[in-house]
Amino acid sequence: MSEITLRQIRYFAALSDTLQYQRAARLLGISQPSLSLQIAALEENLGTRLLERRRSGLILTPEGREVAAQTRRILREVEALKLLARPMQADLSGTLRLGSTPTIGPYLLPRVLRRIHRDHPDLKLIIRDGAPQDLAEELAGGHHDVILTHLPVRHDELRSAPLFREELRLAVARDHPLADRHEARQQDLGGETLLSLGPSYQLHRQVAEICAATGAARNEAFEGTSLDALRQMVSLGMGVTLLPALYIRSEVAQPDADVATLPLRPALHRLVGLGWRASSGHPPAFVRLAEMIRRVAREEFPETVIPVSQ
Repeated sequence: MSEITLRQIRYFAALSDTLQYQRAARLLGISQPSLSLQIAALEENLGTRLLERRRSGLILTPEGREVAAQTRRILREVEALKLLARPMQADLSGTLRLGSTPTIGPYLLPRVLRRIHRDHPDLKLIIRDGAPQDLAEELAGGHHDVILTHLPVRHDELRSAPLFREELRLAVARDHPLADRHEARQQDLGGETLLSLGPSYQLHRQVAEICAATGAARNEAFEGTSLDALRQMVSLGMGVTLLPALYIRSEVAQPDADVATLPLRPALHRLVGLGWRASSGHPPAFVRLAEMIRRVAREEFPETVIPVSQ
């Protein structure tokens, strides 16, 4: 019997995630025969079958489920070990896998990437979008090194650091009675229908809370899949909504915009931050990345975001 290798562990983790040899091999950048050989070697070393073939595809055996959970823990510890010695300890260099929610990343990251390219050309960011709940699970599973998302991140295995607060403003159709006002009071929403994103997003919870506080109704039949979708539904008179200030600055600030936006009093905000695995400790690379994002937000969006104490 040979020794179990880290390669076998990585390959089985990928296969247990996809349950498809072809897809796992593609993700790993290897051939299917190579993957099959390594999985067979792992099964031989463990003395048990890890997978079964069914008409519907592959399934994990009971032993396979246990081994899959253990391989994920091993890979998380390996990633934590690599972070301790990564060159990024001394400077921002190497490759960092960043997960980002689509309600933040497109309106902030281009400015951050421009600064990184200028000041830290040896740092490569691999960015993947995803809904906040999915990002947290993927981060815990080792698919990202760090995520840019709204806080709090509710996951026992993750840590987070706040970056800034961002105001949420009311968006209404151009012909809405509130459209010409300089600001709206929360009590003005009584009797209105509010639109929101799906439950994976903090905006869903905030819309539900303001509906409960003001007597507004939440449109449960139409939940937007993006901020653009929300804005378009508002422009069609399907309801009103809350939109983040960075999004408004990027997409709605034009004079001919299809919706009107105005401050809400008392004001509502969301907290934006970085999250990473607790097993990674407190890597200087993440601290420096957080500092850079705070600086970009403060310098390039001074009227849009509100700095927070660290």
